[in-house]
Amino acid sequence: MSQEHTAPVPELTETEVLPEPAAVTIVVPTFNESENIRELLHQITESVPARLPCEVVFVDDSTDDTPAVIDEAAKDCPFPVTVLHRDEPVGGLGGAVVEGIRAAGSDWVVVMDGDCQHPPSLVPELVATGEHAGAGLVVASRYIKGGSRAGLAGGYRIAVSRAATWLTKSLFPRRLHGISDPMSGFFAVRRSSVTADELKPLGYKILLELAVRDRPRTVTEVPFVFQERYAGESKSTAQEGRRFLRHLAGLRTADPLSRMVLFGLIGLTGFVPNLAALWAMTEAGLHYLPAEIVANQFGVAWNFLLIEKFLFRDRRRHRHWADRTARFALLANADLVLRIPLIALLVSHFGLAVLPATALALVITFVLRFVGTEALVYLPRRKSRTA
Repeated sequence: MSQEHTAPVPELTETEVLPEPAAVTIVVPTFNESENIRELLHQITESVPARLPCEVVFVDDSTDDTPAVIDEAAKDCPFPVTVLHRDEPVGGLGGAVVEGIRAAGSDWVVVMDGDCQHPPSLVPELVATGEHAGAGLVVASRYIKGGSRAGLAGGYRIAVSRAATWLTKSLFPRRLHGISDPMSGFFAVRRSSVTADELKPLGYKILLELAVRDRPRTVTEVPFVFQERYAGESKSTAQEGRRFLRHLAGLRTADPLSRMVLFGLIGLTGFVPNLAALWAMTEAGLHYLPAEIVANQFGVAWNFLLIEKFLFRDRRRHRHWADRTARFALLANADLVLRIPLIALLVSHFGLAVLPATALALVITFVLRFVGTEALVYLPRRKSRTA
């Protein structure tokens, strides 16, 4: 198994000549940033072209006049400026970055925000550091020596940023090893080191998506001071926070073992509605056997809703909801039908005591139910082959 490396940061001088290839595509995802565009392009003009040939690609999801402002401001720029406007902002700002990476004409791509909080003067250093270290990813970090989060407005945003950083590093200790600032929106990536089609961004934390799903083998960091927003208001909202948490859940359950663990935890919560319904029906005078059957459906429905929302959210499009519901209910109830004969087989044929036989049957049927749910309910239908 190949090892992931975090390369040391080399010492660079302000005038150092970069090794070839020394061109960069600066990708800027924008959403209603018309007030910041001229200042951003001015800063890029002042600090990048003299040291590094560049192009700028704006991937724009705006509902204001941002594209027109970019077109007008680009006339004064000594480098190519492209605007890709998306009518459907699939994947949010992270999806915009993926589109920008696909459109990049250089091997090095630097991703930065459009609000001037990321200093363009650092772009040449990011690329130079990556070239010297042989890295595929260079992260501009607020949390290493020389970096600062000074531009974060207010204690609330600082607390949220710190909590999000701690949470992500706790959930992905191996994939984020050597990345002190996984929430950074400012980084350089070698285009040949990343497969854009493997990325499934949701919201604005594209670095986290890239590092977890498609991390280049060698990663390094450079410090940067997070600036104050030049104009306009932050796009960080409660809705983006919810998208971020959904994104985290999707990333954490991307491998089968994690999905199975979450599947089991969701299954355990199903005992609550099951038992509550059983108690209500028996208290109302219903015989316990039909009550058991009906109560089990409450647990099945509960589990199905949670699995739909938290575990297989991105696979729901493969089948109609009614088809998924029927298949899931069939598998869940088949589990009950299979478990009793299986316990009898383990006791009578293999000589197990009732308690270990029951425990083993629970494990077996749980694994079968998980595999069946994934394969028969949420995996895409196989396309029929034609001769």
